[in-house]
Amino acid sequence: MRYELYYWPSIPGRGEFVRLALEDAGADYVDVARSRRRGMGMAAMLRLLKDASVARLPFAPPFLRAGRQVVGQTANILLFLGPGLRLAPADEAGRLWVHQVQLTIADCVDEAHNVHHPIAAGLYYEDQKPEALKAARHFTRERIPKFLGYFETLLARSPRGGWLTGRDASYADLSLFHLLSGLRYAFPRTMKKLQPGYRRLGSLALRTAERPRLAAYLASERRLPFNEQGIFRHYPELDRP
Repeated sequence: MRYELYYWPSIPGRGEFVRLALEDAGADYVDVARSRRRGMGMAAMLRLLKDASVARLPFAPPFLRAGRQVVGQTANILLFLGPGLRLAPADEAGRLWVHQVQLTIADCVDEAHNVHHPIAAGLYYEDQKPEALKAARHFTRERIPKFLGYFETLLARSPRGGWLTGRDASYADLSLFHLLSGLRYAFPRTMKKLQPGYRRLGSLALRTAERPRLAAYLASERRLPFNEQGIFRHYPELDRP
């Protein structure tokens, strides 16, 4: 099946978690808003959001079209894709477990975003700097260690193999790689200080980046760089461990 991924064209954002799964699996997909093919681009994404025939309308990107089915929300998209891409366990308990980890990753992503937008997403960062400084202090000193400690514990308790579920990587492992990449971009000083305490996570990130299809993707222009328009933003004044 050919998939259509709908997300903003200029930021990695939440869409990147889905891209990593599609790229790692070698799936046939088109990144609609970034495509120059006829009928694609941003206009195609906006058309779908306004299409009255789509009864199960997604709230916002990212969303995925697979045939006639449209699936929204990052974790939900990955839950849908996981078995077909062989990035989720075959049994129901295993699939729910990987989904649970993905939802926890999503929690951390939301908190990282809220550091620079603690009052409202609709306000500019410059409109909420004092509040952002307070939020950053709490996030870098308390919340990042708590999340990383949890993920490190999961890897320590995982069956032998080094991935969350054992010998095979799941989409949650790929998402952990992207979460760590985003945190390193946004809070490099904090992450450098914390890194020695989370060696299993560091190893997972290295092995993920070396997976052949992902390595090719990460080296290509398809991989969008982090920037100050996305979820993970680097403001030096917020990175004071």
